[in-house]
Amino acid sequence: MLEELKQAEVERLNHEINFVLPKEIEKARAHGDLRENSEYKAALERQQFVTSRLSHLRLRLSKLSSVHESDIPRDRVGFGSRVTVQDAETKRKETYALTLGEFVEGDDDGDEMSVSMASPLGKALLGAKVGQTVAISLPVGQRRLKVVDLETVHDLADK
Repeated sequence: MLEELKQAEVERLNHEINFVLPKEIEKARAHGDLRENSEYKAALERQQFVTSRLSHLRLRLSKLSSVHESDIPRDRVGFGSRVTVQDAETKRKETYALTLGEFVEGDDDGDEMSVSMASPLGKALLGAKVGQTVAISLPVGQRRLKVVDLETVHDLADK
């Protein structure tokens, strides 16, 4: 589903860059002097942004399509896992959903926070099993989290 959402955004941006923006640029050119034409400048800036976003999305989709369900562990934290941890010091429990960077499905609610696998927290949790304690080095010091519950993508798909 996540891949479909990103693919839909790619299609929308492709339409914008190939059809909508050229018309806007042509319309702005018709107004005359391009040096002081704010509509022309805005259309060019939008064109640059859309081109950059498309490039970024294509790269991320390529990475996402290389993730195979069979490569994701069933008993350890991996891509798509929902993991509940308990802080060793405060005993407070938190639930995280591991994602690929900006590929966050839905909005964070009060019970679960999305975390990138590339973040310090995501890296520390990757590969951890229930009962295992992981340490995360933060600017304010080290934090120790015990994995108390784990749902992998395999578990979540069975629901």
